[in-house]
Amino acid sequence: MHDASVSVRTPHGAGTEGLAGTDGLAFQTLKRVDTDQAASQSSANPSAVKDVLWGKNQQAFTPSAPPPTDEEIQALHDFIVESEKLLIVTGAGVSTESGIPDYRSPTGAYSTGFKPMTHQEFVRSAASRQRYWARSYFGWRRFFGTQPNETHRALATLEERGRVRGGMITQNVDRLHHACGSSPLELHGTTHHVVCMNCQDLTDRQMFQEKLAATNPQWIDSIEAAERGEDVLAGTPGLQRPDGDVEIGEEFLRKGLFKVPVCENCGADTLKPDVVFFGDNVPKWRVDCAMGMVQDSDAMLVVGSSLMVLSAYRLARAAADASTPIAILNVGPTRADDLATLRVGARSGEVLPRLLNCGSLTIPT
Repeated sequence: MHDASVSVRTPHGAGTEGLAGTDGLAFQTLKRVDTDQAASQSSANPSAVKDVLWGKNQQAFTPSAPPPTDEEIQALHDFIVESEKLLIVTGAGVSTESGIPDYRSPTGAYSTGFKPMTHQEFVRSAASRQRYWARSYFGWRRFFGTQPNETHRALATLEERGRVRGGMITQNVDRLHHACGSSPLELHGTTHHVVCMNCQDLTDRQMFQEKLAATNPQWIDSIEAAERGEDVLAGTPGLQRPDGDVEIGEEFLRKGLFKVPVCENCGADTLKPDVVFFGDNVPKWRVDCAMGMVQDSDAMLVVGSSLMVLSAYRLARAAADASTPIAILNVGPTRADDLATLRVGARSGEVLPRLLNCGSLTIPT
């Protein structure tokens, strides 16, 4: 039996976030941070500012948190060992130590005033699709080259040692779990595929990047100049975003018409990344699969997720309704804190590697 005690620890300065909406993927807008002002305040080290904006400084996106206590490590060890069909659910906090920002932490994308593209906006407006693909084109090379971190590697090792028999579900679209040999259910899809909304034809994202380059050769030099830190973005820094795109100024977009290729299969101008945008719904077959994994598990470990998005919170709610114990490893509060059997507010990259060297978890089952 799992211990019913709850350990709750959140880092100093972490505020409570508003709940996600009740339909599909909803978002909140936080107070905007003036990036120009931030850059001027850091003028003593301009290269460091560029590193943050282009995702080169991995620590810039990782929220601070106190190190885990020995008691917390032991409690997580016991939680995992006592489970025979552990299900792991991961979120954006898993990838922050790889240099990909999350949304809701104090250092996340929303802290800069970022508003993500919504499904409705993308579908109804060719201009919005053009803007999205221009930003994605700028950010893809760095996003595609992002490497997994200690959390991804530790979770893959837990799988290899037979400790994750209930499977893994990820909200992330970056495929960094796959780079470590894991094959999670991608609840919100993946940026590594492009889908035609008209005929559902799929294209590899890297191949699509080559098509974008061939269609827009005048942008290649601008991308390389921006990555060198040169000011080509019309006064708006190239802020790295959680889904791989970067923030670029409208003035820069107007310098040259960015062209988006049409679907090679049907000719429609309706290509989008194969992800669930905010305001859209997770496909029913994927929801059914995720719920089936929850029902088949005997314990759930949530790593790096605030569970504010309803599609993820529902999984924790279903586990709790089935009296399945839940452990949460996340920096900052989550929407499911009141459902948790165990709550640890430390960085997963510090906790999980220590777990691998703890007690019986060192031995494959």
